[in-house]
Amino acid sequence: MSYVRIWVHLVFSTKNRHPYLTKNIRYKIHKHIMDNCKNKSIFLQSINGFTDHLHCLISLGKDQSIAKVAQLIKGESSFWINQNNLTEIPFIWQGEYYAVSVSESQLSSVINYIKNQEIHHSKKSFADEVKEFEDKYKFVLLKET
Repeated sequence: MSYVRIWVHLVFSTKNRHPYLTKNIRYKIHKHIMDNCKNKSIFLQSINGFTDHLHCLISLGKDQSIAKVAQLIKGESSFWINQNNLTEIPFIWQGEYYAVSVSESQLSSVINYIKNQEIHHSKKSFADEVKEFEDKYKFVLLKET
C-alpha cells in the first residue's frame, strides 16, 4: 500500500488580477471549490483569498500532479462561476499559478496564513506579495500577455 503526503501551497489569481472575488461571492466560490475537491478526491486542507486571488493548501495523492490539480480546481470553478452568473463580466483565472511544497512542520503556519488573507491584504497588496515571493525565493513569475 502506497502512502504519499506531499503538501502544496497553490496560489492563483484572476485574469489581469481583476477584483472579481468580492466578499459577497468569495465564500460561495470557496465552498464550491471545497465540494468539487472532495468529489474529485483532491485533499484540500485550507482555502481562502482576497478579491483577486486564492490560496489553497492541498495534499497530493499518489496519482495526482500539481498541474492536474490546478487545472481541475481552476477550470471547474471558472465554469461554475460563469454558469451561475456570479460576476457581471465573464470570469477567468490567470493561466499561471504559484505552487511550493510545505513541510509538515510548517502546516499550521501556512494554514494560519491562508486563514488570515483579508487581514493580510488590508496591509499588503497581492502585487506586493508576489514581488516579495519573487525576491525571497529567487524566481521570476512569467507575465501573461
